Amino acid sequence: RTLPEFLKRWTDALEPRLKLSPLAAFWYTEIGPLNQAIHVWPYENTLERSKIRAEAVKRGIWPPKTSELIAEMRSEIFEPLPYSPPLAPSNQGPYFEMRSYVLKPGSIPSMAQRWGEYLPGRIKLSPLTGVFTSDIGGLNQWMHIWAYKSLDERIAVRKKATADGIWPPPGDSPVLKQETKILLAAPFSPIK
Repeated sequence: RTLPEFLKRWTDALEPRLKLSPLAAFWYTEIGPLNQAIHVWPYENTLERSKIRAEAVKRGIWPPKTSELIAEMRSEIFEPLPYSPPLAPSNQGPYFEMRSYVLKPGSIPSMAQRWGEYLPGRIKLSPLTGVFTSDIGGLNQWMHIWAYKSLDERIAVRKKATADGIWPPPGDSPVLKQETKILLAAPFSPIK
């Protein structure tokens, strides 16, 4: 019930905020933990993020007036891996699968190496929106986001990747915990 109103208020407030820095994506959950809004703002570093956020508050243009619609908020900062595509406007969706893992401590370098080797084959099946590791927030997190034209395409791609030995990368899995969300893009999201 509140998601349409939340999106409307964001739409109304967004234009002045975009003059300070670009929005990469705005998604909301369709499957998984419901009624979550995920907005992605790229920054060069945490100092730039702090300055831009402070300026938006100082000008009175941000955040949108949505506090009574929000039950919980979380802010996390992720770093893209070297082979992650840039967060550029696209129309690769409309469905996005966000897979988040908590890895065994110390396992990110070996996971990154294996992924680097096997990712080219997997990308041939569907577009990778991004792959990231946590910098601020929960530790040892690994997140990857894939775009699909339909949920049927997602099922077919995952089935083919497994059957053909393309994905997931072989070897011992360092994954301790995993979560998947199916996301849809808001109308104003640059990545759709």
